Amino acid sequence: MSDNDGQWERGVIEKLASDALKEQRRARLWGIFFKLLTFAYLTVVLILAVDWKGGGETSGKHTALVDLTGVIAPGADASADKVMAGLQAAFESKNTQGVVLRINSPGGSPVQSQTIYDEMRRLRKKYPDTPLYVVVEDICASGGYYVAAAADRIYVSRASIVGSIGVRMDGFGFTRLMDKLGVERRLLTSGDNKAMLDPFSPVNERHKRAAQGLMDEIHQQFIADVREGRGKRLKESAETFSGLIWSGQKSVELGLADSLGSLEHVARDVIKAAEIVDYTQKENIAEKLAKRFGAGAASAIADWALRSENSGLR
Repeated sequence: MSDNDGQWERGVIEKLASDALKEQRRARLWGIFFKLLTFAYLTVVLILAVDWKGGGETSGKHTALVDLTGVIAPGADASADKVMAGLQAAFESKNTQGVVLRINSPGGSPVQSQTIYDEMRRLRKKYPDTPLYVVVEDICASGGYYVAAAADRIYVSRASIVGSIGVRMDGFGFTRLMDKLGVERRLLTSGDNKAMLDPFSPVNERHKRAAQGLMDEIHQQFIADVREGRGKRLKESAETFSGLIWSGQKSVELGLADSLGSLEHVARDVIKAAEIVDYTQKENIAEKLAKRFGAGAASAIADWALRSENSGLR
């Protein structure tokens, strides 16, 4: 047998051995992948089980809690849809002795705030024997206070931040920077006011007056609803509706709030139902996973699979 024949046989054996190792490596990597997939599935099942057990109805008399936390905006945890759904469920329960809306919010959308305010007033009329209280944590400002004004009573901590009864519209102007950079603004509109407050165009006084008029109108709606909600308890002054904020202690003196008190105090001593049941609308499992892992998770899995395949082909 010639040397060439020996080299050819060794080459074939090495090739077969290399292919076998690659196949084993590929099988091992895919095995790990499916184990991870199984683990992820079991985790989802466990989370679902925890979600089903938490919150909701109870057999005994209780204080119903709904949280409004963060910026009030569509799609947020403090959206009108979620807050109203929680309040509706709380009032509908035959075992609810009183409802507490716990607020920790700097405000947000005037429309969302108005919607929650109106729903709170509606629910109080529909369920006249079920009181509705607000308990303020760190902050209850602007749209947060708009919502709070619909409650029967508002309880605060001494250091809570309360108020900011006003409306704002803000933006930036870049015209001088554009001039320095030699950038020309080319804007075409159908409608004389379509580009109102465009940040890349000089201030138009007519547009500015129109925007101010819009804010003043919404501000007056805000003021009217606060007056309706607080009634004679409100000690009005020139600064009440100026956008200023006050401490919880001061807000009680001004009639913006009624008393100092925590959630536990209100449940135990005011509503007389110490057991607290949370009716806050939680994210479902799909929303939780989407927010925590996002689209990046799918990308990471695909990248992992691709790397695994490539490592097996080398």
